[in-house]
Amino acid sequence: MSGVDRAATEPLRIVLWGTCDMGKPRVRILLDGLHANGIEVIECRADVWSGILDKSQVKGMGRWLRLLARIALAYPVLLWRYLRLPPHDWVLLGYPAIPDIFAIRLFASLRRVPVALDWFLSAYDTVVMDRRIVGRHHPLAWGLWAIEWLAVRLADRVFMDTKTHAARMERLFGLRSGRCGRVWVGVEDGVFHRSPDVAHGTSGPLQVLFYGQFIPLHGVPTIIEAARLLRDAPIQWLLIGRGQEASRTRAMLDADPLPRLRWLEWVDYQDLTRHIQAAGLCLGIFGTSDKAASVIPNKVFQVLASGKPVVTRDSPAIRELLDGDAWSDALVPAGDPAALAAAVKAHVSPHMLPLDALPSFTPPAIGRQLLDLLACGDHQPRASDDH
Repeated sequence: MSGVDRAATEPLRIVLWGTCDMGKPRVRILLDGLHANGIEVIECRADVWSGILDKSQVKGMGRWLRLLARIALAYPVLLWRYLRLPPHDWVLLGYPAIPDIFAIRLFASLRRVPVALDWFLSAYDTVVMDRRIVGRHHPLAWGLWAIEWLAVRLADRVFMDTKTHAARMERLFGLRSGRCGRVWVGVEDGVFHRSPDVAHGTSGPLQVLFYGQFIPLHGVPTIIEAARLLRDAPIQWLLIGRGQEASRTRAMLDADPLPRLRWLEWVDYQDLTRHIQAAGLCLGIFGTSDKAASVIPNKVFQVLASGKPVVTRDSPAIRELLDGDAWSDALVPAGDPAALAAAVKAHVSPHMLPLDALPSFTPPAIGRQLLDLLACGDHQPRASDDH
């Protein structure tokens, strides 16, 4: 295609293309961050993930085939729409972006537009190494690795959520050092924020909150064991979530009930803020896997934005955000119930957070991180074509 170049002084224009999951905060925050920085974003996407909260829990060949069929049928329409879009500077593929790169790569190249891929998490790492749904020598494992190996090489920019995570994926997939960038998860404006009315939860026993998808990375059994160690302390525990390890969690509680622990399998996203504000302490993750050491989960950003004390596992990733002596009480060894219990007990009294020392992780800051990533290197935006 040929045409007249867009003027270099025109605002940046980015196309959010593909089958990204808008149910995930990650995608919404990136989109909000770009808008907050004055970027024109054209959305050219299809909603194929509606109703699927945990992709690893999609069971059965039939369900997967129907899902793949939905994705495949969406691509011709999305590509037709893409070719009719005005000139733009980047194509952005939001999580889960791996399938999308194979569909858009040729057409973006024809329009001489670079493609940025939000890797966010690796399907191979999640299915094989972290959740261990299949073994490393299983044909599915080899297939996932090969697909991702190629996909990240087709993109002009690839990024994940932490530097630690990015470096680990570079080693796992044989990428050169620095090939994968970092854009934090961050937190949504207007959803999680510090309440002027509730400082550190309600009066009475300490309220300890954990919420998540009950995956191995979260280390829910460690939380249960810590609660057992503190069963006689004036502490109320609330677990919110369900997922891969729910049955194991239920078996642990059935074998040794904890009267001070309550478990809700689900609450609406908006209701999470109410539970966070009612808590005196919130919990992050405590899994022992390499992946658990590589990520900063959504909940940590959300809790910090709400002005609440947090305790989570120590790791190279979390120290990208929380570092120094001021945060020593917030970080505990992975998979260590005794250390977690001690940290929880230390927070029975009100605990003030050094929030002023935190770097910004609001959507505008996340958007700037992404724009800085797109600006580096040799690619010159302002694609020219005949539109």
